[in-house]
Amino acid sequence: MNLTAIIFSFVFVILALFLSNAFRLGLGKDIIITCIRATIQLFIVGYILKFVFGFDHPFVIILMLLIMILVAAKNAAQRGKEIPYAFWKIFLTIAVVEIITQGFLLGLKIVPAEPQYIISISGMIIGNSMIIANLFLNRLKAEIEMRREEIELVLSLGGSVKQSIFPILKQSIRASLIPTIEGQKTIGLVQLPGMMTGQIIAGADPIQAVKFQLLIVFLIMSAATLTAIILGFLIYPSLFNKEQQLEVF
Repeated sequence: MNLTAIIFSFVFVILALFLSNAFRLGLGKDIIITCIRATIQLFIVGYILKFVFGFDHPFVIILMLLIMILVAAKNAAQRGKEIPYAFWKIFLTIAVVEIITQGFLLGLKIVPAEPQYIISISGMIIGNSMIIANLFLNRLKAEIEMRREEIELVLSLGGSVKQSIFPILKQSIRASLIPTIEGQKTIGLVQLPGMMTGQIIAGADPIQAVKFQLLIVFLIMSAATLTAIILGFLIYPSLFNKEQQLEVF
């Protein structure tokens, strides 16, 4: 794709701006900012990846992954500002999920230990974990607000912190995983996923592209479940004070 084709693709942005203005949605400024940010960020990342792939050094790859995890954790932590050390708990969760999944892939030699594979797959894992963390924190806050009296009742009757929060924790974890599970159900019928589409456009055999995509589907499913569960068990003790009273939210 040349520069002219990219310029022509801004027609879609103009269409979105026109519709926003026509229906008075008030999204014009957000659309423009989003497009500018996406363009700048993607080109910067493109040049960085070009450097990383050419350098091919473990230290540079690890540094790149740490930066990705830091940005993801910072973004997700905005949903849990009320939670003590929310950023570090999210950071630890995503880091653990990344280590487990990449360790499995590289340990069993499912994918080559090359920068383009490690960083590309890690981007999917980290990005998906960030989304799951956002969904989990949103649902957890909503559930606690609705069921605060239920929590306090269990505590007042002598129940432990874990007993009072576990049903809410379970519901929040389940709710945060539903979009991922439902989205994977329609793969191949409603949508062709990004990795598979990219490989097919690049000229790869469609069956080979399907195999890689299945790997990503299973990987994302596992990473999503790990993220929600680990984050849930890291966060719930900090919702209560030393007297076992609900303080957060």
